[in-house]
This record gives sequence, C-alpha cells and structure tokens, in this order.
Amino acid sequence: MSIDVNNESGTEIDEQAILDIARYALTRMRIHPLSELSVIAIDEEAMEQLHIQWMDLPGATDVMSFPMDELRPPSKDDEEPPQGLLGDIVLCPEFAKKQGQEAPTQHSMDEELQLLTVHGVLHLLGYDHEEPDEKAEMFGLQAAIVDGWRSERGITGPSPAPTVS
Repeated sequence: MSIDVNNESGTEIDEQAILDIARYALTRMRIHPLSELSVIAIDEEAMEQLHIQWMDLPGATDVMSFPMDELRPPSKDDEEPPQGLLGDIVLCPEFAKKQGQEAPTQHSMDEELQLLTVHGVLHLLGYDHEEPDEKAEMFGLQAAIVDGWRSERGITGPSPAPTVS
C-alpha cells in the first residue's frame, strides 16, 4: 500500500502513527495492497480556504476527504478488492488539538489526528454520517478500527471518543 504523509502545517505531528493507522484501516477494510493514499496536514488558514472552496462553509475544520477512484471495500470475503487511487485526506493539527482538549474524554492532538485519519479513510471508502443509521455504522466502524489499532500497539486507556460530526 502506498501511503504518503506530508506535514505542511508547521505543527509537529506523529507522522508515523498517522501512516500506521491509515495502513491498518485500509488493511482492515480489505483495500487492495497496491492502492494509493495521500494524507496532508495543513494549518488552519489553508484548511479554512479548502472548507470554503469545497464545502461553502466558513472557518477551518478538522478533516476533509477528497476521493479519487471511489474505491469500496469488497462486499464478500472471497471478492478481489479493486486497486486504485483512494484520494487525499487533509488534516488540520491546530483544529485537532483544540478538539481533543474539548472532547468528553480529553486526549492529545496526535490521538485526535489518528481518529481523524480513520474518519477520513472511511469517507474515502464511501461511508457518511448524514443520517442516524449511517452515523451509527460509520462511527461504530471507526471505533472498532481505532480500538483494534491501539490494542495491537499495546496502547491502554480509553480510546478517543468521536469528536467529528
């Protein structure tokens, strides 16, 4: 799996953890191992510009996903996953830091960025949270992926609660 992580935010982030959790999420979702993903961290000003340009919403946000080939997880265990370009996930560490501090289960910026990376991956794979049933499915899957990754790494303590809406 080809995953590029670029930090253009000016804030120090755990790029390896972002790479690792993205790879874990894609493997768990059974995405073809030759698929490609880009993760970019940017500052609040740049994120605000993207948020306005693509969503017509003011202010910065935590994560945005830009799908390319609209890949989807295989629906059957024996089905061969398609190969292609997943797209881009754009993260905003400054926003994530505030969001993690304000969450019911306060957590670090890096923990929030890990959660947001999984959230972005799921959006690239066609998941959404507009409707209550979609939200339950997506956030349940998101929690399972983050918990599984944390467990594999021997990370104890409560997982970050979803702060993205």
